[in-house]
Amino acid sequence: MITQSELPDKPLAILNAALKLFAEYGFHGTPTSKIASEAGIAHGTLFHYYKTKDELVAALYEHIKSDLRRYLADHIKESDSIKERFRDLFYYSVQWSLEHREEFYFTQQFKYSPHLKNSGTEDLAQQQSLHRKLYKEALQTKTFKPLSIDLISSMAMSQMVGTYNYLADANLPAKKQSTIITDTFEMLWSMFENPDQG
Repeated sequence: MITQSELPDKPLAILNAALKLFAEYGFHGTPTSKIASEAGIAHGTLFHYYKTKDELVAALYEHIKSDLRRYLADHIKESDSIKERFRDLFYYSVQWSLEHREEFYFTQQFKYSPHLKNSGTEDLAQQQSLHRKLYKEALQTKTFKPLSIDLISSMAMSQMVGTYNYLADANLPAKKQSTIITDTFEMLWSMFENPDQG
């Protein structure tokens, strides 16, 4: 659920209704009339805030990604080592996803939809900046093997999503979940770590 206080009540209600319905029925299975009804507003009122369904989808995605960026930034210490920052980035990405399952599911829908292609390259770069900045530093310091940033990003995301999918279905206690996330990170780190460092 989106709880950003800077949003007025009606746009907030629209975004939360859209999130719930998109997660349940997908983009194509969710007409704007149904979103308006779920939000408790007139259909025409929805278009006062979001001119098209595509604009609503894009706004919802940006609010979710902004929330995730803030969450991760709050848990990453710039003074930590590259490995510690990468570990925390991985750990808290999985943790956020488990705590915000509808939001995570929506971002995965968005990723494989035409909406992603309509996002500008500048928007995509901002969404990935925290991760890519760290990967670039790891490459420049030779902490990582000489791999492309795109490959590193793709492999790290695949590992994160795979870990989430396993834990979402496993119904394990929090302590066991934490151990699995940490152990999975160590496997990921070993793939990237440069054995010739130093």
